[in-house]
Amino acid sequence: MNQFQGMYLAKKMAPEEVAKFVKSGDVCASPTGLEEPTAICEAIAKRAKNGELTGVVHHQTLSVKGGPFLNYEELKGKYDYVSWFTGGAGRKGIQLGHYTYVPNNYSTIPGYWRDVMPVLDVLYAEVSPMDDHGYFSCGMAGAEVVAMREKAKIILLDVNDKMPRVLGNNQIHISQVTALCESSRPLSILPSAPLTDVDRKIGQMIADEVVNGATLQLGIGGIPNAVGVLLQDKKDLGIHTEMLTDSMVDLIECGAVTNMKKPINVGKTVATLAWGSQKMYDYMNNNPAFEMHPVDYTNNPYIIGQHDNFVSVNACVEIDLFGQVCAESLGTKHYSGSGGQVDFVRGANLSKGGKGFIAMTSTTKGGTISKIKPTLTPGSIVTTTKNEVDFLVTENNIVRLKGQTASARAKMLISLAAPQFREELEFEAKKMNLII
Repeated sequence: MNQFQGMYLAKKMAPEEVAKFVKSGDVCASPTGLEEPTAICEAIAKRAKNGELTGVVHHQTLSVKGGPFLNYEELKGKYDYVSWFTGGAGRKGIQLGHYTYVPNNYSTIPGYWRDVMPVLDVLYAEVSPMDDHGYFSCGMAGAEVVAMREKAKIILLDVNDKMPRVLGNNQIHISQVTALCESSRPLSILPSAPLTDVDRKIGQMIADEVVNGATLQLGIGGIPNAVGVLLQDKKDLGIHTEMLTDSMVDLIECGAVTNMKKPINVGKTVATLAWGSQKMYDYMNNNPAFEMHPVDYTNNPYIIGQHDNFVSVNACVEIDLFGQVCAESLGTKHYSGSGGQVDFVRGANLSKGGKGFIAMTSTTKGGTISKIKPTLTPGSIVTTTKNEVDFLVTENNIVRLKGQTASARAKMLISLAAPQFREELEFEAKKMNLII
């Protein structure tokens, strides 16, 4: 037994004992996504339900597991959730006003924890088993790990033997850990729907714009997945992304991605979080071709911009005739968050030959509502401003707004809409003196 194994055994205890390190009023946080420590959170929630805790707050960028802190009926005021980016698990509670959201661009979150947030009492995370040198990998996340590790007074770990050991700047050493427990839970799997014909049509328009040797960031959903599938005949692509998904791993396996043309992190697939299939998790485990980095590195526009021909693909909710993009709300109703869209739009704009794509289907509600609007729905949040938008894509067209007049842009945007809405959009554009 080496010294690190001895430290491990001294700090190992049941989840219920680990949870006792959390006190009433503590500010707690876990890294993005799959690093939410299920066993510890459940033990804290049990203490809160029993009246042992009050005023504990859980901060997290994206809860994909639907943790117990989301149970606002029983835990409101005892163990509350603050979201920094919202998925399906937390959306309803925020819309109903049971918990709240911190506006941000994803790249700024580590800086917020270092310099703006007054305190972080507890960092808790689900991690891979410890290696021979005393390090735990935060597996599928880099994100805020380093900043939270530096800020936290107490570090609690849920060591899951199912968590892959993914390399990079996402490690926690046993000497930094206050207490830990062990678990064995399969990782959450990202649901994958079959690609539609519309996904493929939009994806093909984007794929046609991608040159050999380009570096990619693909978002989540059918359209980015279609782009990944349709890039498999390209050569020497690279990946420097926010979220890694199966479509990007497929590009590696088929040989389209080599990462050898990148100016930095050569030969490495770089991401700040990952969510996908068990096949992907197994492929990433202990694989030196993958690196998880903090989000203030992966999403830093100046790092992104060092890659020539950088390609960013993201989605949105709606666009107006000025070119303003809403990607995070339904009118005043909170839906998700800005995430890294603005980071990668800016990074692609800084890249020599870079292209930033924002893509969506042109209609919703069975074709009865246009997502191209004269003005955004009242109360909608502007995620990406008109001055930063580059390419916009629907199944009807692909347009590049950079360098175009307001009038030309309005006409281009109308061409993205479904035919049955174009006459009305043109009428509204003329009323606003956008088309002259």
